[in-house]
Amino acid sequence: MVTEAVPAAGPAPIANTGQRDYYWIRSFLAGGVAGCCAKSSIAPLDRVKILLQAQNPHYKHLGVMATLRAVPKEEGFLGLYKGNGAMMVRIFPYGAIQFMAFDNYKKLLSKRLGISGHIHRLMAGSMAGMTAVICTYPLDVVRARLAFQVKGEHQYTGIFNTFQTIYRKEGGVSGFYRGLTPTIIGMAPYAGFSFFTFGTLKSLGLTHAPELLGKPSSDNPDVLVLKTHVSLLCGGVAGAIAQTVSYPLDVARRRMQLGVVLPDAQYCRTLTQTLSYVYRQYGVKRGLYRGLSLNYIRCVPSQAVAFTTYEFMRQILHLN
Repeated sequence: MVTEAVPAAGPAPIANTGQRDYYWIRSFLAGGVAGCCAKSSIAPLDRVKILLQAQNPHYKHLGVMATLRAVPKEEGFLGLYKGNGAMMVRIFPYGAIQFMAFDNYKKLLSKRLGISGHIHRLMAGSMAGMTAVICTYPLDVVRARLAFQVKGEHQYTGIFNTFQTIYRKEGGVSGFYRGLTPTIIGMAPYAGFSFFTFGTLKSLGLTHAPELLGKPSSDNPDVLVLKTHVSLLCGGVAGAIAQTVSYPLDVARRRMQLGVVLPDAQYCRTLTQTLSYVYRQYGVKRGLYRGLSLNYIRCVPSQAVAFTTYEFMRQILHLN
C-alpha cells in the first residue's frame, strides 16, 4: 500500500538535485522493506490461509484457530513459516514495483489523460497491483507450493528445487503462470479499492482534521503525514473492503496455482471452471469464502506494520 504526502501550509521546500537522481531507488527500497516487514509479521496466518483455501487433507476438517494450534504440533513452530523464504524473495520486488507503478500511473492519469480526484487512485491502484503481480507471479506460485506441503509428504526441498520441478514437469515457463488470470482479475479490484479507500480516508482526514490526525514529516516539516494509529485504522478499513470484494478470486487463484498437487486438479484448469467447481462442492461459506475470517484477522496487524514501516522508511530516505 502506498501513502500520499499532503503538503502543509507554508513555502515549498527546495528540491535537492542529488536526492532527485536516486528517488526511484529509494522508492524501490522503501516499498520493498515495508512489504517484507508486513508479510513476515503475518506469515503464520498466510500459511494457514493457504492450507484452508486448498482444502489440505490434513487440516481441512479444522477451523482457523484449530489449524494454528495443529501446525506447530505436527510440523514444529517453524512449520508456521513454511514458504516464507520464497515469500520474502517475492514480496520485496512486489512492494517496490507496486509503489513505483502507483506513483507513475497516478501522474500519467492526472497529467496525460486529465483524470483526477478519487477515481485516479482507483485506476492507478488497479494498474499498479496488476503490474506488480505479473512481474513477481512465478515466485508466488513457488511460495504456495512450499506452504501447502506438510511434514513427511514433501515434494519439493526448497525454492530452487521447486522452480526446477515445476519447469520440468509442468510445461516449462507456462507452469509458473497457472492461475495468473484470476490473480490479475482479482488484483484489479483488490489493489484499486485498497488505494482508493486509504487515499480517500487520508485525504479527508488531513483536510478536515489535520492537527488531530496528522503530523509533520520528520524529513520535511512542510508535508503532513498520518499519525501511526490513524494509518493503522485507515489501512485496516481499506484492506477489509478490498478483501471482501476479491476473495473468491483469491481462492480460485490458489487452487489453480497448486495444480497437480491437488487430487481434484482436473476440475481447476480455468477460472470459471474452478469457481464453479468450488461453489458446487463446498458452497459459498465453506468454499468461495473459506478462510476469509483469517484475512480479516490478518488485515489489521499487516496494515499496521506496512504503514508504520513505510512511513518510517519514507522519512529516513527523504522521500517527502
